[in-house]
Amino acid sequence: MVELIVFLPLVGFLFAFLFGRQTGALTAQVVTTALLFVCAVLSWIVFIAYGFNDAPTDRVPVAEWIVSGDLEIAWRLRIDTLTAVMLVVVNTVSALVHLYSFGYMAHDPAKAKFFSYLSLFTFAMLMLVTADNLVQMFFGWEGVGLASYLLIGFWNDRHSANAAAIKAFVVNRVGDFGFLLGIFTIFTITGAVSFDVIFGAAPTLSTMTFSFLGFEVPALELACLLLFVGAMGKSAQLGLHTWLPDAMEGPTPVSALIHAATMVTAGVFMVARMSPLFEFAPTALAVVTFVGASTAMFAATIGCAQNDIKRVIAYSTCSQLGYMFAALGVGAYGIAVFHLFTHAFFKALLFLGAGSVIHAMHDEQDMRRMGGLWKKIPYTYAGMLIGSLALTGFPLTAGYFSKDAIIEASFVGQNPFATYAWIMLVGAALLTSFYSWRLLFMTFHGTSRASADTLKHAHESPPNMLIPLAVLSLGALVGGYVFAHSFEHPTDGGFWNGAIFTSAANHVLHAMHEVPGWAVIAPTVVMVLGFIVALVTYMLVPTLPKRFIEAFPAVHRFFLNKWYFDELYDRIFVRPVRALGRLFWKGDGRVIDGFGPDGIAARVRDIAGLAHRFQSGYLYHYAFVMLTGIAVFVTVMIALDRGYF
Repeated sequence: MVELIVFLPLVGFLFAFLFGRQTGALTAQVVTTALLFVCAVLSWIVFIAYGFNDAPTDRVPVAEWIVSGDLEIAWRLRIDTLTAVMLVVVNTVSALVHLYSFGYMAHDPAKAKFFSYLSLFTFAMLMLVTADNLVQMFFGWEGVGLASYLLIGFWNDRHSANAAAIKAFVVNRVGDFGFLLGIFTIFTITGAVSFDVIFGAAPTLSTMTFSFLGFEVPALELACLLLFVGAMGKSAQLGLHTWLPDAMEGPTPVSALIHAATMVTAGVFMVARMSPLFEFAPTALAVVTFVGASTAMFAATIGCAQNDIKRVIAYSTCSQLGYMFAALGVGAYGIAVFHLFTHAFFKALLFLGAGSVIHAMHDEQDMRRMGGLWKKIPYTYAGMLIGSLALTGFPLTAGYFSKDAIIEASFVGQNPFATYAWIMLVGAALLTSFYSWRLLFMTFHGTSRASADTLKHAHESPPNMLIPLAVLSLGALVGGYVFAHSFEHPTDGGFWNGAIFTSAANHVLHAMHEVPGWAVIAPTVVMVLGFIVALVTYMLVPTLPKRFIEAFPAVHRFFLNKWYFDELYDRIFVRPVRALGRLFWKGDGRVIDGFGPDGIAARVRDIAGLAHRFQSGYLYHYAFVMLTGIAVFVTVMIALDRGYF
C-alpha cells in the first residue's frame, strides 16, 4: 500500500509529461488526478492505522541505493505516525488542487505539462516525508525545490514569473547548503546517515566537541543549527523568507499546493523528525524559538499593509510557519505538527478561495479594486470566511485548537526565548485577525471599487473549483478535533507512538495544563480586538486607513515595502556580485580570450594573411622568400654554434 502511495504520483507525472500531447490534455488531467485521489484515500487508511492503533514504525525496503566503502544507504520507506500525518496532508491537498486546476487552468494551452509538474512535486514531497535516512530526505528536499522552480515559472512568458522562480531557487540553495553541511557534520560524528543509528547515538553526542580556531564547538549543537538553516530556507523563515511572496507569480493552485500546505512545511517536518537530536541541543532550540517567533510577528506586520490578495495570504503563511517553529523551539514538537496539519486545510482553502476571486474578477488581484463581491460569489465568500475564521483562531475551528496550543506551550517553555515567543505570538495573533478581516472587508463587503464591466461579468466559479473549497472548509472546521485530545495525557508514546521524541527533561505538554486562565484566553481576546479594529477602519469609518497613511507615511512604506529586505539584499549581495561578475567577464575577454584560444586564432589569422601576400604567382617573389628563409636559417645556426643563445 505504501509503495502505491509514493509511486503513483510518479506514474502520473511520467504519463502526463511523456504522453500528454499524444493522448490529449484531458486524458493527462484525468489520469494524474485519479491517481492522486487513490493516494489520498490510501493515505487516510494509513493515518487511521498508525495514528489510532499504536502501530510500530515500519520500514519498507525498496532497493540498495548507495554503497561506497563503509557507507551503505538503502532506499527504504519509513512509515510511522509522523509520516502518516504528512501523507494525509500532502496527498489530500494535492488531490484537491488537481481537481481545482481543471477549472482554473481550463484555458491554458499547456495543461498536460502543468498537471505533470503537480504530480512530480507530489512525488518529491512523498519521497521527503517517507525518507529513512538523511540522504534520501535530501533527495526529496531537492526534488521539491526543482518542482517548485518549474511551477513558479510555469508562465515563462512573464518576466516576473521567471525572476520569481530564479529567486526561489537561489534563496533555497543558500538554505540547502546549510542542510548539506548539517548532514556532513552528522555523518562525521556518527559515521552514519540512517535515522535509527543517528537517533540511537544522540544522547552520547551531546558532550562531543569540535576544535575550530581555538574554540571548542559543541558538535551536536552545530549540526542542529546547520539543519535549521536548511529548514529556514525551505520554510521561509526570517532572513531566507524573501522568495515566498514572489512565488505568488505562479498559478494560484501552485500557491495552494507548494507555498501554503506542503513544501514550506518541509522544514517543520524535518525538525520534528530530527527531534531526538534537537532535544539534546538546547542552544539550537533557543535559536529556533527566537527565529520562529520573530518571523511570526515580522510577517504579520507586512501582511497588514499588502494590497495584493495573494500576497496577504503568502505573508500569513510565513507568519504561521513562525508559530510552528516557535512550538518546535520550546519542545512542543507534536503541537507544531498539529498546527501543520490544520494549517494545510485552512491555508489551502484561503489560496484556492483567492484563486476563485481572481477568476471571477478576470485576473484582478488588487483588493483596492474589489469590494461588494459576496453577492456575486457567495460560495467563494463562505469558503474564505471559514478559512479566515480558522486562521484567526475563532473558537472551535481547526486553528483555534492548534494555534492556541502553540501559544500556551510558549508560555510554559523553559528556554531563554520562551517568554519572548509568547509575547510575539500573541501580538501576531492580533495582527493576524486584523489583516484577515481586512482582506474579507476589502474584497467582499462595502461598495464595489471594481470597474462596471468587471463587476457586471463577475461570476461564481465552476463546480470543479467549488468542490475542493467545500472539502477544505470541512477540514478547516473540524480538522482540529483529530488531535485536540492527543495532548491531554502526554507520554513518550501517546498519539505519536514514538515517532516524535521528547526527553525526560521536557515537561512542556504537562505544564500546559497549568497555564493560568488569563494566558489561555489571551489569544481569543486579541483575536476579537483585531476584528473590532478592522471593522472600524474598513467598514464603519473607511476613511481611517487613508488618514493613517497620510499621518504616518514612513511607517506605511516600511511595512508595504516588506521592511526593505529586498532592497537591503540587493545592496549587500546582488549589486556586489553583479559587479564582480562584470569584472571577471571583462577580464575573461581581455586575458583569456586575448591570450588564449581567441588570441592564438587571431595571431594565426594575422600570419596567414601576411603569408598570403607572397602567393602572387611570380617566380622572383618565391625566389626572394626562399633566399630570405635560407639566410635566416643560416644566421640562426651560426648564432647557436657560437653560443650567442
